[in-house]
Amino acid sequence: MRNDAAADRALDLYADTVRRICFIHLKSNADVEDVFQEVFLKYLLHDNPFESDAHEKAWLIRVAINACKDVLKSFFHKNVSSFDDLHNEPFYFQEQESEVMDAILKLPEKYRDVIYLHYYEGYSAVEIAKIIGKKENTIYTWLDRARKKLKESLGGGQIGR
Repeated sequence: MRNDAAADRALDLYADTVRRICFIHLKSNADVEDVFQEVFLKYLLHDNPFESDAHEKAWLIRVAINACKDVLKSFFHKNVSSFDDLHNEPFYFQEQESEVMDAILKLPEKYRDVIYLHYYEGYSAVEIAKIIGKKENTIYTWLDRARKKLKESLGGGQIGR
């Protein structure tokens, strides 16, 4: 079990990343907060040391994505409307990012993940492949397809590489 100092450090460094990844998947602030707590509880209980800060961050991202998938496939989530569906809550993203983020949220899940990890977190395709557990060429393909879909949905504007 990790100590308070390690938990505080991880929260300071990775809280925003975990929340954003959760929001991309869940689109519900209540679900995001539930999964956020679950991810950091798993972090506290995880006894194995990390090789580096990058390994620690990748582990947290992987745990967050898996926890989000678990919520999305749960009976409760599939059969109950959330309060967020009825009322608009603020995004975890800045206002000027909202149009782009809305377009990203409409992408299929596999494209949302790679676009977020590449553009918002700065991971390379090789690193994303290791985090997600897919082949490197698959990540390049998904990035290319996601860029094309974003370009279409944003009216043909330039999406950088």
